[in-house]
Amino acid sequence: MDAVISGIGQSDVGRRLGRSALDLTLDAALEAVADAGLTTADIDGLATYPGGFPGPPGFSGPASPDVQDALRLRLNWHRGGIEGPAQLSAVVDAVLAVHSGLARHVLVYRTVTESSAQGSGGRDGIGLAGGGAPKMGGSLQWSIPFRAYSAANWLALNCRRHMHEFGTTVEQLAQVALNGRRNAQLNPKAVYRDPMDLGDYLSARMITTPFRLFDCDAPVDGSTAVVVSAPGHARHVDHAVARIDALGTALRGRPSWDQFDDATTMAARDAGASLWERTSLTPDDVDIAELYDGFSFLTMVWLEALGFCGRGESGPFVEGGARIALDGDLPVNTHGGQLSAGRLHGFGFIHEAVLQLRGEAGDRQVVRRDGPPEVAAVANGGGPVAGAMLLTREDGR
Repeated sequence: MDAVISGIGQSDVGRRLGRSALDLTLDAALEAVADAGLTTADIDGLATYPGGFPGPPGFSGPASPDVQDALRLRLNWHRGGIEGPAQLSAVVDAVLAVHSGLARHVLVYRTVTESSAQGSGGRDGIGLAGGGAPKMGGSLQWSIPFRAYSAANWLALNCRRHMHEFGTTVEQLAQVALNGRRNAQLNPKAVYRDPMDLGDYLSARMITTPFRLFDCDAPVDGSTAVVVSAPGHARHVDHAVARIDALGTALRGRPSWDQFDDATTMAARDAGASLWERTSLTPDDVDIAELYDGFSFLTMVWLEALGFCGRGESGPFVEGGARIALDGDLPVNTHGGQLSAGRLHGFGFIHEAVLQLRGEAGDRQVVRRDGPPEVAAVANGGGPVAGAMLLTREDGR
């Protein structure tokens, strides 16, 4: 694809920061624009996920018109929306806009304030915001009345199916959380940095079988932004850029949480397959993998979907944690993932992948061939929504 990520930015990340979503967004956006060697006058495209979506409190972040107005942007192209290949859809659309010439520099952001929104209690279940159980249509009519209020409930069923078919164990599932916590200890922005061992993991309360507390991502407040630019801009920045080598956007099964033809793979299967159809690279070329972990099981799903192991083999792949560690064959979720670094709803993985490719990840920097990684895989989403991208390092000036 003819596009690069030329700049990245991230606001403060924390629990109950008490700052507005727009405030956090502007911090991340201005940092990303400056990192790309640009000013706001250069930004002619704007994209976000999910845009002005009336989701649960703290979920949506500011709509694109609010950010455009706050930054006084003059736009040739803009978008926001929740439908598409998961959270990555905003970046995918930005890449397509740059590739087609609709814009030259697109600012893309994702902001959450779910931690502040939940106050002193837990997160509202889906369909329960505001109290009570409303009448629901569509697929939710088959889950909400049965008190399956969360994606945790839905995906726990998929995980149980994986365990039933392939013998996947709780101890293997734990390795995703334990690996994330080890990496988060080296990330100053991570919200959970205390050491954790298998005993700590197993003694945590059950949320929805087989998911325990540390299998579930941690709601936070924060914003992440990237600038997607025309490839020629790479020579105008003073750091390496991340070239978009390929995108995985396919959805070839039913768009359903519970009626997909293979409950153990879901839409990740199709997004992963389409990624490799669009590149000459292979899974063996990937140096690091930043794989969505809204729940620990989803990282295992992505390991299989992206071909890092065979179908049903993610349990043995992660067993013991050595292969996915920072010094392992395939370092995974090098910043701690959403389980320990915090739920930035997918964009934290993009930010981390670019940092790693640039060699700017500090104490958690992965070294490959005596230098920073050259190829990074990023995957977002779960259930019937999934998107993936392949990034490669390209030196700037």
